[in-house]
Amino acid sequence: MHALSLPTWMIHVSSVLEWMVAMWFIWQFATVTQRPVWRWLAIGMFPALVSAMAACTWHLFDNAPTLAWLVTLQAAMTVVGNGTLCLAAWWIWRQEQQSAES
Repeated sequence: MHALSLPTWMIHVSSVLEWMVAMWFIWQFATVTQRPVWRWLAIGMFPALVSAMAACTWHLFDNAPTLAWLVTLQAAMTVVGNGTLCLAAWWIWRQEQQSAES
């Protein structure tokens, strides 16, 4: 718990909470606008949330060497999350193009 200062903890925790709220808002946006394709963006954000939680968990246990696998998990989920966000954005763009053509 002492691996990070209190202000750094506040930033880490608030970032995770903000990400979760953003996912919820996007999901609600899809519901309210009746454009379910936007739900893929919220789903695509999930790996990045796992990445953030892995980093916070590792710091919570003072960066314990036995939990170093969390760093690998965090890095992998960052890569996967970047890919899923890219795919979700492309899918939304594609669906909007098809809607405009029809």
